[in-house]
Amino acid sequence: MEAKATQALANELIETLKDGQKGYAEAMTDVEDADLKETFKKYAAQRSSYITELEDQMHKLNLHPDEESSITGTIHRAFINLKGIVTSKDRHSILAECERGEDYAKTAYQTALKAQDMPAGLKTVIEKQYQGIQQGHDEMRNLRDASAKK
Repeated sequence: MEAKATQALANELIETLKDGQKGYAEAMTDVEDADLKETFKKYAAQRSSYITELEDQMHKLNLHPDEESSITGTIHRAFINLKGIVTSKDRHSILAECERGEDYAKTAYQTALKAQDMPAGLKTVIEKQYQGIQQGHDEMRNLRDASAKK
């Protein structure tokens, strides 16, 4: 895999993670339910640690994280609608929006994992992170579904 392509792939994941981190941090401060605050705090911290892991891998490969947002990230922010929904304090709507953001993150990771000839260390990190992304998605989906039944 060319260095330029590897850098673009890692930067896209970093932008996706930054979006998720920001979305969860906003949700955590605005939501009233203590259980959701803790869940959102956990995932905001997870995304922060994932960003650090990817940036470390990039530095090992002598690649540099972008300081600017990617075009894809600018066009579609995973948690773009979260702020408006959070102000309504509707648990189901907040969780549905978080799950939608997780769908976006899952797709970004699935796309990255399809890349050919990715450096081994980076691929290992992305595979490990994908498991956490999948877990986050499933937890948001399950919480959303449970909130609809109340």
